[in-house]
Formats: sequence, C-alpha cells, structure tokens
Amino acid sequence: MEWMNGTLVTEFVLLGFPMARGLQLLLFLALLLVYITTLVGNLTIIGVTWTNAHLRTPMYFFLRNLAFLDIWFTSAIVPKMLTNLLMETKTISYGGCMLQSYIYFVLGTTEFILLAVMSFDRYVAICHPLRYSAIMSQRLCIHLVLGSWLGGFLDTIIQTVLTLRLPFCGPNVINHYFCDVEPLLKLACADTSLIGKLDFALASSVVLGSLFWSLISYTCIAVAIARIPSADGRRKAFNTCASHVTVVALVYGSCIFMCARPAQDSALDSNKIVAVLNSILTPLLNPFIYSLRNKSVKDALKQALAKNLFLKGEKH
Repeated sequence: MEWMNGTLVTEFVLLGFPMARGLQLLLFLALLLVYITTLVGNLTIIGVTWTNAHLRTPMYFFLRNLAFLDIWFTSAIVPKMLTNLLMETKTISYGGCMLQSYIYFVLGTTEFILLAVMSFDRYVAICHPLRYSAIMSQRLCIHLVLGSWLGGFLDTIIQTVLTLRLPFCGPNVINHYFCDVEPLLKLACADTSLIGKLDFALASSVVLGSLFWSLISYTCIAVAIARIPSADGRRKAFNTCASHVTVVALVYGSCIFMCARPAQDSALDSNKIVAVLNSILTPLLNPFIYSLRNKSVKDALKQALAKNLFLKGEKH
C-alpha cells in the first residue's frame, strides 16, 4: 500500500513473535491452556466470593470486579493471538485493531484505578477497623467501582479519537502481537508527536497517581501493623493485605520496567515480553495469588468442592 496512490490501510499485520511453524503450534497450545486456566480461575473467584455469605464484604466485592476485569482484559488480546498463530497471514482489520487497542487500554487503566481503590479498602480495614463497615458502605463501594470504570473511559477516549483521525497509508506491519499504541502511531502518515505526548501524560498520571495512592495507603498500613503489640495480631493484619500487595507489585513492577527501559533495549522487543506479563500472565496469576494466600477464599473453595461432591454422591 503506497502513499503515492493515496490508498488507505484496511488491515494491519501483527508481527507477533516470529518463529518456526512447529514452535508456533506449541505456543498456541500453551497459550490456549493459559487462557482457559485464566477464565476458569477468575470465574471461580467470582462464583465462590458471590455464593459464600461470609465473603460478601467490600474486599471481595472489589476482588470480584478485578476478576471480571481480568477476564475481559486478557480476552481483548488472547483470542486474536490464538487465531493468528494458526493462520499463515496474521492480520487484523483496521476497525478491529482500533477496537482492540481501545478496549485494552480502557481495561488496563481501569485496573490501575481499581487496584488503588482496593489499597484504600485495606487501609480502612486495618487502620480504622471499628468504622470499617460504616465507611465502606455498599453505596460507596459501587461508586468507587463505577468511578474506576469512568476513569478508564475518560483517560483513553481522547487519544483514541485522535488516533482514529490519523491517516494510515502504509506500511501496515505492527511490530507487536496486538494493536499497541506506540507501534501503531509509528505507522501513521502524519505527525503523531502531540498524540504521543498526550498518551504519555495521561498514562503516567494514572499509573503514578494510582501507585502513589497505593504507597500512601500501605505506608499507613505498615505503621498501623507495627503498633500492634502481639506478633499474632501483626501476622493476621498483614495476611489481610498480603495478596493485594503481591498483585500490586506484579502489575506496577512490570509497567514501570516497560516505561523505564533504555531506548536501545526496544530493539530486543523487551516491550513484547513485559506486555505478555501484563496482559496474559497477570490475569492468570491473580486468582491463584488471592486463593493461595487467602484462608477465607481457600475455605470457601473447599466448602464449594465438598458441596458439589456431596450432591454428586447423592445423585449416584
């Protein structure tokens, strides 16, 4: 597609991870297994925390929303990756590319804000335990979740509209496995410096703002835990937020690494590897982190399994 004849790009080629056909099939099977496990794990978290009366608290309300978000976050990327791994031509339509990019960044931004909200929930639970129920009312929790989604939408819509107005006239090869903004802007036949700066400013404000809020919350939590006189009390208090700390470290660590990498390192496609951690592995690990490090969730899972086995035994 040449700029000379004014032909507009109608589809993009996703370069992905160039490799031999046999390795592509192995990657397809591994990715399919990861995707199915991610769906099952997050749906299990949603089902268990929804059906168990003891887990109908603000903490698990936010956890259900995080699991729901992770399902759609990984679904915005993985199904198309799986399709392209089986196809000779790894293409995505112009409209599909723009939609994938928008959904990915809306959900990613929403997750950062939601993680900050969950940090605030843990701060109230540990630093103000007697007022926890009064502060974290059902109405406030719903407003905080809706605010997270609204923040994700508002943060992403401006640069998406500007990107849609850009002319794409070729080449049309995106050096990534999905329609990431950075390689997409490099293909535009126009000056994208303003959009690039706007995207960086908005992304930085969300990432650093939510990280700062989480750090403030956990600094106050650490001070409150240090003041607990008994070692057992400190351990129990820490366990209530250990899972969330692990997820926060995983999400923000990979994001900061990707943003802070040296410019010459991009030639090694390290951004693709870190993006795999963010978009594929984190949604896979989240339900296991919350279930393996959370006694209440583990007990609820055991009860649900025991109940299902009992019902099956009765039928037989």
